[in-house]
Amino acid sequence: MLKLTYTESSFDLECITLSLEEWVAQRVILALRVGQSLCIEPSTASFLLPVDLPGVEVLRSEVKRDDREIIALCACDAEYMEVTLRGSWLSVSSKDSVGVFVTTMSDRAEFFLHKLWQEAQSCASVMSE
Repeated sequence: MLKLTYTESSFDLECITLSLEEWVAQRVILALRVGQSLCIEPSTASFLLPVDLPGVEVLRSEVKRDDREIIALCACDAEYMEVTLRGSWLSVSSKDSVGVFVTTMSDRAEFFLHKLWQEAQSCASVMSE
């Protein structure tokens, strides 16, 4: 399962070994125990990846091979492509921009996408220093 955590100033992508159902069930139980509202709804999440990352072509092949249409790639410009994922949004309310997006696809695609995202983050931090 992939988990994208959105905060007020950034987001983080994690690869989690729990199934989507197990993780959501744990999150619902936590919300009940602490008395917090929880909204869960189908949604999409998008982020950018540099097109020159090693392995982007492999990701494109994975997307073409998967017929469930959970992941889509779109060229933004000469430097970046947009990765769009279908899954579920969990937050305090449906209008909240802070929350967690979760999705599931093949283990291979999840691992590979997470690895590409980490590589993009390390390239970005090197460039900003």
